[in-house]
Amino acid sequence: MKLIIAVLCALAGLAAWALVTPYKGFEKETYVDIAHGSGTGGMARQLAEAGVIHYPWQFWLARLTRPSATLKAGEYRFEKAASVREVFDRIARGDIYYFVFTVPEGSNIFDIARSVEGQGVMSAEDFLAAAEKPALIRDLDPKARTLEGYLFPSTYRLSHRITAAQLAKMMTEEFRKEWSKVSAGKEPEPHKSVTLASLIEKETAAADERPVIASVFRNRLDKGMRLECDPTTIYAALLEKRYRGAIHRSDLASANPYNTYQNAGLPPGPIANPGAQSLAAALDPADTPFLFFVAKPAGGGHQFSATMAQHEKAVIAYRHATQRKVR
Repeated sequence: MKLIIAVLCALAGLAAWALVTPYKGFEKETYVDIAHGSGTGGMARQLAEAGVIHYPWQFWLARLTRPSATLKAGEYRFEKAASVREVFDRIARGDIYYFVFTVPEGSNIFDIARSVEGQGVMSAEDFLAAAEKPALIRDLDPKARTLEGYLFPSTYRLSHRITAAQLAKMMTEEFRKEWSKVSAGKEPEPHKSVTLASLIEKETAAADERPVIASVFRNRLDKGMRLECDPTTIYAALLEKRYRGAIHRSDLASANPYNTYQNAGLPPGPIANPGAQSLAAALDPADTPFLFFVAKPAGGGHQFSATMAQHEKAVIAYRHATQRKVR
């Protein structure tokens, strides 16, 4: 009997040791992606293979101590030694790893692609392939060529397991939420409104200027004037993979339909992903007589003009100021 008791005590001690002793069988931080339906056995094998626990049976032992616990699927990050009990508790409470991914207002699909690749989420090529398929917003905008304009700029919580298609869906769903707010009580045509909003977004970061910029574009469109919007010229060059960091005469002369220096009206679609303020400005432009704008010499916004003569004076003032800075 004493022998049996001794053996049982030894086993109990071994079990306790197996549950509470920290272990780390990996060098750098490691990620374990637990899929739905993995089961205790599948999780135990994954954790052992990743070096998070020493032996699969230890995880089974933790399960025996908490048989009613619900283990949650997801991606988990491990960066230091931990006991099997600690690992089990983390998975039971769903301590899933997410990282913050921020898309600034005015980012285009190429900017977003570089960013997701830079953070190691997915390749830029994979994201662009998903972004070039407009099916997610075709019900809202049948004319959409890509998802450009509909990938709402915001901060997202992502895991490394997310796919390009899932990220695109997440961003377009966020757009739909914001669009329903800004367009409430109106009946706008999304394609034109979002395209105009993308131009506004790229022209100014100042909230108070956005309705005024919108009025300039609206006034020019009403008069049949070309918009001559520099960001559209840049976007045309990006699409043709020839943008060199600055606008050249060849860019201004390009026949690309997105180049508003050569083509009248709005470009064929958005050139970036606008935020809520630019969307609101596109839907409700200010009432102004302005047809032109140029950056103020001292910075801090734009000088707006109603006539070509006023605009030429503003342009001369801007050029003189920039030349003095260069010297």
